[in-house]
Amino acid sequence: MRACPFALPVLMLAAMPVSAGELIVRIDDGHGRPAVDAVVTARGDDGGGQQDLAPAVKIIDQRDETFIPFVEIFRPGDEVVFRNSDSTRHHVYSFSPAKTFEFVIAPGESSPPVTLDQPGEISVGCNIHDQMITHLYVSDAPWIARSAADGSAVFEGLPAGTYQLEVWHPQLRPGRPDPRQAIAVNEASTTVTFSLPLLPDPRQSGDRERARY
Repeated sequence: MRACPFALPVLMLAAMPVSAGELIVRIDDGHGRPAVDAVVTARGDDGGGQQDLAPAVKIIDQRDETFIPFVEIFRPGDEVVFRNSDSTRHHVYSFSPAKTFEFVIAPGESSPPVTLDQPGEISVGCNIHDQMITHLYVSDAPWIARSAADGSAVFEGLPAGTYQLEVWHPQLRPGRPDPRQAIAVNEASTTVTFSLPLLPDPRQSGDRERARY
């Protein structure tokens, strides 16, 4: 029985790696200024995604009565630890539906690890210093990135295909759906822009309280 003359080319094609490309998402504040700390998620229309990642432990520091970073991204199963690098106590809390917790953390100490097991945005504050706030963004999207100081979020190694992009930022007006856009990615570099009308930064409003607990 003669071998099919098309078998070898088909096998070679199946063995070839899937082409991958780079996606650059640029985000501004509606006035042309870069929007830092925007979270971008990407979901492929074919349902494909990245390989499973081991759970990570990320630290939210408290320095100069400020949470650092202002926004951090997580996947379900990751853990967060709050570290107090200040000389005053902090009363860290969250009443968000995705996770509730409360800790009084003395100077130089850290909270126990908190497992973030549900997708959602978790707003965290300090009961002593009202200007202190951080946002933990937990997502099960296959691809997730946070915008840097230049307002860009970069995805590398995206398999070619169509993706649904969604952007979240803590200064978006509440009650409105997060901006979304479909984008086709190929083996070349692709750039897409989101312009977000952002509210003022809440950390820069009001008097900075210098209370000691």
